[in-house]
Amino acid sequence: MSGPSHAPLSHDPLWPRAGGWPAPAPGDRVDAVLLGAPAHRTSLSPTGADATPGAVREALRRFSPTLTGPPPVDLGEELRVADAGDVADPDGAAGEDRLRARVRALGEASDLVVVLGGDNSVTYATAQGAQATGLITLDAHFDLRDGVSNGSPVRRLVEDGLDPRRIVQLGIADFANSAAYARRAADLGIRVLTLDEVRRRGVPDVVAEALEVAGGGTGVGTGAPAAANASGIHLDVDVDVCDRAVAPGCPASVPGGLEAWELRALVRAVTADLRVRSADIVEVDATADTLDGRTVRLAALCVLEMLAGVHARKGATP
Repeated sequence: MSGPSHAPLSHDPLWPRAGGWPAPAPGDRVDAVLLGAPAHRTSLSPTGADATPGAVREALRRFSPTLTGPPPVDLGEELRVADAGDVADPDGAAGEDRLRARVRALGEASDLVVVLGGDNSVTYATAQGAQATGLITLDAHFDLRDGVSNGSPVRRLVEDGLDPRRIVQLGIADFANSAAYARRAADLGIRVLTLDEVRRRGVPDVVAEALEVAGGGTGVGTGAPAAANASGIHLDVDVDVCDRAVAPGCPASVPGGLEAWELRALVRAVTADLRVRSADIVEVDATADTLDGRTVRLAALCVLEMLAGVHARKGATP
């Protein structure tokens, strides 16, 4: 394929590029670490999501790691970021075991583990590997379906012991779910903030509530020292929560979803909280994206927004 998204990148020594981070070194602690999880075999829609981790890494090179400020901040200089490569064949029980173990090991030496999907099925093993006790989803869908698929990770987590009263789902959309699954979420006690409510209340308000609920009322917050018993929160970023105009590479995105800026603002605000120890970015099919690569680029920007959130934890102004 040729076109704007595949044009050669220029070189400027005064304009560093994001991405290209080294593998984590044994014994070193990092602020954030990336891990690819190219799951795709149980997707309810045909998908090439297994190509997405590599595509996101490539797209990161199109951006700088700089927060404009003032004052400007180069996240490449301020943060220690690593890239642990991909988990081989993360689909199925054995693949989920590999992903779960890798996330747990990486989490012991990093403040935030960022998993690049792959489809939404990776949320199940990622959250368990991080030993998350709270979950925040940015998603148009409940993901409470029966069976094992990219539509079932939230139900599977609840069945395996995650307290549904510490699950918050932001962006749930009309005409994208069934009444049966909406009732299931309500019966379980999951806190649902619909797309309309997110827009009406605004990012700061809904994020504050989401963190309070998912964190079990521990109230650690941005920049505060983590309590010894502070619980970990997993953030699931399903890019199909966005409007199809900005996320055409998501098989299940619909017209009228979140704008790109809304998703980016939500991601940064949530990951600025110390209790958020793991995250995933899922449901982007790099093989179905537009020629300009807008969906993959949005996923790459979500990675950078997560890094901006980690930087905010240090007491700096992003």
